Amino acid sequence: MAEIKNYTLNFGPQHPAAHGVLRLVLELDGEVVQRADPHIGLLHRATEKLAESKTYIQSLPYMDRLDYVSMMSNEHAYCLAIERLLGISVPERAQYIRVMFAEITRLLNHLMWLGAHGLDCGAMNVLIYCFREREDLFDMYEAVSGARMHAAYFRPGGVYRDLPDTMAQYKVSKIKNARVIGQLNENRQGSLLDFIDDFCTRFPALVDEYETLLTDNRIWKQRTVGIGVISPERALNLGFTGAMLRGSGVAWDLRKKQPYEVYDRMDFDIPVGKTGDCYDRYLVRVQEMRQANRIIKQCVDWLRVNPGPVITDNHKVAPPAREAMKTNMEDLIHHFKLFTEGMHVPEGETYAAVEHPKGEFGIYIVSDGANKPYRLKIRPPGFPHLAGLDELARGHMIADVVAIIGTLDIVFGEIDR
Repeated sequence: MAEIKNYTLNFGPQHPAAHGVLRLVLELDGEVVQRADPHIGLLHRATEKLAESKTYIQSLPYMDRLDYVSMMSNEHAYCLAIERLLGISVPERAQYIRVMFAEITRLLNHLMWLGAHGLDCGAMNVLIYCFREREDLFDMYEAVSGARMHAAYFRPGGVYRDLPDTMAQYKVSKIKNARVIGQLNENRQGSLLDFIDDFCTRFPALVDEYETLLTDNRIWKQRTVGIGVISPERALNLGFTGAMLRGSGVAWDLRKKQPYEVYDRMDFDIPVGKTGDCYDRYLVRVQEMRQANRIIKQCVDWLRVNPGPVITDNHKVAPPAREAMKTNMEDLIHHFKLFTEGMHVPEGETYAAVEHPKGEFGIYIVSDGANKPYRLKIRPPGFPHLAGLDELARGHMIADVVAIIGTLDIVFGEIDR
């Protein structure tokens, strides 16, 4: 009879699906995991340290690159922290735009997660389905900021600019004839809000397609039901937030419990799980996509009928309009001072958190009154989740470790900040 050997296995460092450069040291008994030791630091980019030598506005694009799947959600927390220290209010229209794009970002994140988690568990097709919708969402990013991923659209005091009245359209090429291009441009004839509205109408049926592929699929259930179970008490003790916590049955969501921007005016539900396994977390995130779609639709309806400013008129924080800057000496000085020296933030410290797609994403800033943060500390949701991997994986097989990494929805940019 063959002996079962205990041995240590290097799982990585590789780039599994979309998660990042993770190295796990697994202690195995045969194929059963006895201990999982996550090693981090292979992607370290010193964002927190770099912020100390950059002006407040120069550090903003670094936020996009933390969790590079939830770009605007990272910016959101950073802007809220600066606004709290400055004591400025954000125009109402800007708040609605922020909430709308925070939820668009939630869809972007969850679609990436679903496609990558499907790949982790051996389902190839679902990634292609998810990326079909991500293209439309990236078009929305591009319409407001000019960039498809790293938008830097949220700014202290509001957003960079108002929503455009037209959408970019496809052009006839050698590959696509006029008939095909006409079909592609069908929902791009109006404004960005029209395009988003059309997407919101189509999206619930598309989520049904993902569920058709996975929810009752017996192989999917074999890979996820009863895997990585965590009790509500342990989830709270380990610092889990977001879907990792709600999957265990704890209805904690900052958008409801500590509302910021205009979330208290939105009508949406908090989906929660029962058993706290990979399958429950899958169901919670799919339902979250449906709820995010509801919020986006409410924002679109409000933004259609409520024009107004989208950034503060305090020119020590936000630049004046370009036309004013070119015709008025006072505005030119404001513009010059803001882009050379940056804004001076009053002394103090603050912590601002948002319900990021992965959980609670927080920014802690200490200001000494200068134009740069004295200290900046990021509270990423993925770090405690990865720390809980050992507990989640013990007693499972190697193949289950991959499914657990998938359900954690970790992206290394924020863990190795």
